[in-house]
Amino acid sequence: MKRRFRKLVAGILSAAMVAGCMGGAMTASAEENNGMVRSFLTAKLVPESIGRTRPISVMLNNIYYALPQSGIANAEIVYEAPVEGGITRLMGIFEDYQDVERIGSVRSSREYYVYFAREFDSFYLHFGQAWYALELLWRDETLNLSGLEDAGKGEGGVTYYRGDDFPAPHNVFTNYDMIQAGIDFRGYSRNYSDDYLLQNGHYQFAADDAPVLLENGQTASTVEVGYDYNNATFVYDEQTGKYTRYQFGDPQIDMMTGNPLTYDNILIQYCSWQPQVDSDTYLDINVLTGGSGKYITRGKAIDVTWSKDGATTEDPFAEGNFSPTRYYDANGEQITLNQGKTWVCIVLDSNSDDVQLY
Repeated sequence: MKRRFRKLVAGILSAAMVAGCMGGAMTASAEENNGMVRSFLTAKLVPESIGRTRPISVMLNNIYYALPQSGIANAEIVYEAPVEGGITRLMGIFEDYQDVERIGSVRSSREYYVYFAREFDSFYLHFGQAWYALELLWRDETLNLSGLEDAGKGEGGVTYYRGDDFPAPHNVFTNYDMIQAGIDFRGYSRNYSDDYLLQNGHYQFAADDAPVLLENGQTASTVEVGYDYNNATFVYDEQTGKYTRYQFGDPQIDMMTGNPLTYDNILIQYCSWQPQVDSDTYLDINVLTGGSGKYITRGKAIDVTWSKDGATTEDPFAEGNFSPTRYYDANGEQITLNQGKTWVCIVLDSNSDDVQLY
């Protein structure tokens, strides 16, 4: 029965490849015949051993005194969202990190990041968590690698270490071998789930010869996201077709490479919010039931809406809450991203007027 189901999945994926490439867009599940596959995260050709192994989603520190981050340049997708105190925290999603010396610094989880990580069928790495995220983190379906779980002897001890070049709590790091040890300790499978394969990954990407230009879109050579703390900004480079990320007035770099971070796509997702129940500090950000936003690429931007099929705030564990977030244009069509790296900015809807494009 399992063999027959795998054959069915393979047949569906092959059909999706043909159908997806006909309209100038493609699903990232398109298989190649030379040991290379289309990445689910970027649609670039990558070795099958990388592109068909579950990625990791890592909570990354983003306060000034913890910079620069290590290994972030290898994250194919980065999520940025506000946390308490007006700061932002990042979550990098990595599939190609085998040769990265270290990744971090690793910080604690918030509930909404768990939903993001689950959307990509990824292992979720964090060092601590807000109390209200605990039940969601320890659901059987959450591939949780907690730094505080049996720290020193269990998965926390084998997955993370403290460096000596940053003060605590900004000195927790990990690397490829330690992450693999944590995965083995928890007994998780490294293979994508059948459900994730059937949904053809998360995004719809442009075909090789049909880049998205948004010719009728708004000018977006500079994108100011509106986060007060770090003044997050993206600046477009016409020569490379990519956006360079800035914060605190300077290009954001990776400590391992010294190079600025660059991205092909920017998604801004406006979300309703309220203070977390029984908390004076934590935010309850609604990343489930839809809203508006912007898609930005190649120096242009369009307005979008976003939604998740079957999601509800009434039941935090509803199956639809873990479905992919889809983004739609003014005609109600799912948008197509350019191949490459993507940065997703979660912006509180009360701060939407602070977003500036010019």
